[in-house]
Amino acid sequence: MFMKSTTILLLSTIFISTSVFSQSEPVKLSKSGICHKPGSTYYQQTKNFTPFKTLDECLKSGGRLPKK
Repeated sequence: MFMKSTTILLLSTIFISTSVFSQSEPVKLSKSGICHKPGSTYYQQTKNFTPFKTLDECLKSGGRLPKK
């Protein structure tokens, strides 16, 4: 019983923490009009940007995907 509840607690913690983490990083619309999603090549280097919750919102605002 202890092992089962510990496993459920661990899996719940992992699920909640990864869900919260993925929502905390915005899609970045750079000054040059490129939408950078978290994990993309130049995401970390993009400093001057407009944040969006989703890639779709960024594209609808006039942004475009990176060429690479």
